[in-house]
Amino acid sequence: MNAEIIAVGSELLLGQIANTNAKFISTQLSELGINVFYHTAVGDNAGRLKDVIEIAESRSDLIIFSGGLGPTKDDLTKETIANHLGVPLVFDNVALTYIEEYFSQRGRGMTENNRKQALVLEGSKVLANHHGMAPGMILEQNGRTYILLPGPPKEIEPMFQFEVKPKLAALLNDGGVIVSHVLRFYGIGEAELEVQVQDILDNQSNPTVAPLASDGEVTLRITAKANSENEAWDLIKTKESEILNIVGEYHYGNNDDSLASKTVEMLLHNKLTISAAESLTAGLFQSELAEIPGVSNTLVGGVVTYTEQAKVNQLGIEKSFLDEFGIVSSECAAAMASKVRQKFGTDIGIGLTGAAGPEPHDGQAAGTIWIGFSIGDSEPITRKLQLSGMRNTNRIRAVKLAFSYLMRLLHEKGYEKL
Repeated sequence: MNAEIIAVGSELLLGQIANTNAKFISTQLSELGINVFYHTAVGDNAGRLKDVIEIAESRSDLIIFSGGLGPTKDDLTKETIANHLGVPLVFDNVALTYIEEYFSQRGRGMTENNRKQALVLEGSKVLANHHGMAPGMILEQNGRTYILLPGPPKEIEPMFQFEVKPKLAALLNDGGVIVSHVLRFYGIGEAELEVQVQDILDNQSNPTVAPLASDGEVTLRITAKANSENEAWDLIKTKESEILNIVGEYHYGNNDDSLASKTVEMLLHNKLTISAAESLTAGLFQSELAEIPGVSNTLVGGVVTYTEQAKVNQLGIEKSFLDEFGIVSSECAAAMASKVRQKFGTDIGIGLTGAAGPEPHDGQAAGTIWIGFSIGDSEPITRKLQLSGMRNTNRIRAVKLAFSYLMRLLHEKGYEKL
């Protein structure tokens, strides 16, 4: 099955919003083994949308539309498709009742144009929208499948995950199942990872293995087709073991895991507390941790010591010490880690300092970063990075590397890594 994604909305062409829906849908389709060969964006114009549909029909069996299902006059996706396919629009009573109740519960009058959102293509499978008003729909006609989805990401993402994906899987696999499992790696580049597992990539059939790089991380998605979920998982686990035997040292988690979530998981499991002193990252390390539920049981606190004076005042590092070794140095990172651990009484202290760029700082080249780790009463350990990205990219990578190094150091010290 070859798919095409058509995003509808003039705001996309004007650059007012990014087409994140296409990225999301493509990722989901790749898990199902569906090829996506084209992304198209078209404005709120019936004529141009009709042209785009005709082109898509000439080259794709699955056409997915996002946007243009709302109540206003420029929301014309389903009307245009209905006219093109010769299929009437009819009211879906379940959707209409939901919309009416939405306004009633909020004590607001419902304008007539909101009824339009409950119109669906006659004969289509209606997709419930639990996070908005306009339902989605799936229609099969003339050997093609047309899927219409709302535009807001908070609506389209759960609708695709829970409504569309299972139906596509069943359609593709004749009642069987398709299961995907993502392995996450850090500390190895996409090109190097591919070289390491090249034999696996060259000889894949079922399950398939697909690499993907994002924000300095690399993933391998394993997708298996089988008659049952248990059978699919058996195939996945066999392939996973084969992969991890080669590049397991870089593997940190699976699926929706992040470096921050796995760090928190390890800290909680080992009943360890942590604090951080941040210079170039200005609180980003702690912010990433704070996104993880339950982190209050491990993250005690921290300080942002962006300037030399802040390092003196907030952490008690002697100015003469900083004058001798410099702010961007192994010694400074180690001192920051030790001082913040003592200040907050935690098991672990982290210190991040460096020259984020684009200009040199403290006599050090842009991208020079030091991370200090103070774990218990042991001597602090430091790691030097020499990054070459843009300023904020360097800050993000420094935080991710801090998580990665910390998990490795704790594992080396005998703490369990889940």
